[in-house]
Amino acid sequence: MIREKELRPMSGVFMLIFLSMLSLLFIALFVGAAKTHNGLGMVGWLLAFSAGMVSLRGLFVVNPNEAKVVQLFGSYVGTVRDPGYKWVNPFTTRRRVSQRVRNFETPKLKVNDHVGNPIEIASVVVWKVVDTAEAIFEVDNYENFVHVQSEAALRNLATSYPYDAHVEGEMALRSNTSEIAGELKKEIQARLTKAGIEVIEARISHLAYAPEIAGAMLRRQQASAIVAARQKFVEGAVGMVELALDHLSQRKVVTLDDERKAAMVSNMLVVLCSDQHTQPVVNTGTLYQ
Repeated sequence: MIREKELRPMSGVFMLIFLSMLSLLFIALFVGAAKTHNGLGMVGWLLAFSAGMVSLRGLFVVNPNEAKVVQLFGSYVGTVRDPGYKWVNPFTTRRRVSQRVRNFETPKLKVNDHVGNPIEIASVVVWKVVDTAEAIFEVDNYENFVHVQSEAALRNLATSYPYDAHVEGEMALRSNTSEIAGELKKEIQARLTKAGIEVIEARISHLAYAPEIAGAMLRRQQASAIVAARQKFVEGAVGMVELALDHLSQRKVVTLDDERKAAMVSNMLVVLCSDQHTQPVVNTGTLYQ
């Protein structure tokens, strides 16, 4: 595995001034040799001037948050990170690598969750290059590598957890967003480490049931909500009935036998738990008629 090593090149401004002055000197010497009809001197100074022109090819610029990976005849020489005007061996090749923070959103993927329900899921990944040598030499195209591996990690994560928690305490995609984001970041980072990539953040940006089951799942969620609401209604109604019976007994407002208590409990539960307003029936007879 090729790891990044820092390269400290010469100042480009100094080399530009030096090579410019050297080129002017070679031109003056070439003109002097031409006046004296010194053919060998003319050829020598012309070659020297050409070498100075070739040396200018070693000048290059490094922008902020950018690096240049330098190679000489196929061998990795080092990486220039310091911004500015630089000069290296003119026969080297320099490849630009951005070190800015980048992000992308995966397309909406259709996968099955842990219990087999088809869902649609997408994520946003924020990343940057931290090792330029690994990014250039360990993978063919590091940007495409980030995209493909992020989608693969997202698919694997979606199949590892259910969309909704069916058991209390179970981790689910919809209810445990922060934990799921941490797991997603960890899995993507494990896949991209070999390419010299650091994952800064990864989170789910879209999560929904697939269209073919979205209606059924919505009705299921509505039914669960209705059942939960009914449970609250019943608990509250039972508490109110118990409180009413206790107050009647303590204050000795009326003495009821078990049959009348059962009838009172039934009537109060109907009134308290009914979806619609109940119509009272006035008993004009006795309590037992």
